[in-house]
Amino acid sequence: MPQIYKTKMLIIGSGPAGCTAAIYGARACLNPIMLCGSTKGGQLTITTDVENYPGFAKIIQGPWLMEQMLEQSRSCGAVIIDESADKINFHKDENDNFHVFDGSDNIYLAKTIILSTGATAKWLGLENEKKFLGRGVSGCATCDGFFFRGKNVLVVGGGNTAVEEALYLTNHATKVILIHRKDSLKAEKTLQKRLMSHNKIEILWNKEIEDILGNEDIGVNKVILKDTINHNKISIDIDGIFIAIGHRPNTDMFRGFINMDSDGYIIVNNDMSTNINGIYACGDVCDKKYRQAVVAAGNGCIAALEAENYINSYQQ
Repeated sequence: MPQIYKTKMLIIGSGPAGCTAAIYGARACLNPIMLCGSTKGGQLTITTDVENYPGFAKIIQGPWLMEQMLEQSRSCGAVIIDESADKINFHKDENDNFHVFDGSDNIYLAKTIILSTGATAKWLGLENEKKFLGRGVSGCATCDGFFFRGKNVLVVGGGNTAVEEALYLTNHATKVILIHRKDSLKAEKTLQKRLMSHNKIEILWNKEIEDILGNEDIGVNKVILKDTINHNKISIDIDGIFIAIGHRPNTDMFRGFINMDSDGYIIVNNDMSTNINGIYACGDVCDKKYRQAVVAAGNGCIAALEAENYINSYQQ
């Protein structure tokens, strides 16, 4: 039976930004409700080593960090619901409430909404990429790396995620090949240094995947690479391919209502407010530059404090 929930603050998304907003919202007695979405805890739940989040002298695990954030949100008084927002009415009703509907037809009446839906991994768009997804093609080394023990794998990308994936895969694979379509990486210098010095990793510059080959029985067994400069092609025997070429913000549901840039990232002001009064955005859904957990958490704090100010301003 569908239920109706009322709250002063509805948070859509449960990564570092959403959890931080929930913590601050709860401490402000706004009785926040957080809809977890399809990936409870966000992208950090599929990240292994986290060594740059303040407060931890030793390396911690992403899933553990998000468990702690979710538990802290709950202990502060936030209500956490394992549902995804399915539809949002961006026009307030006569009682000054936004209406949000989840996949189970529950209705949420909210004075303010904080959008923290994050981003999802991009794919190359090759036909055989879809064909071999789960059978040699993956977007998550921590999820699937174990299945490639003693095998040769390839990682596509040049940012932090790609380098982290490559380094992690050395725990399982015999050899890791990183390809990048340019001749330099965007990853942090510390990560690049580890990558360059690892004896299991080979880097192929100015290369992109032309095609992925394999068969129904064993999955991926070969990749065709094209040189981005001279367009020459080479064939490499490979057992697995991990795609790490960036992310796309999860904003499709907001199109036509919330202002976005050409890449689909929500445009926010310094106070994390959007073009609609009472609706804020934080984390990777609006951050296309830094994409760090600590930045997302800071955004979540600002969004919650500003949402509180917004509520107080019209209650006075």
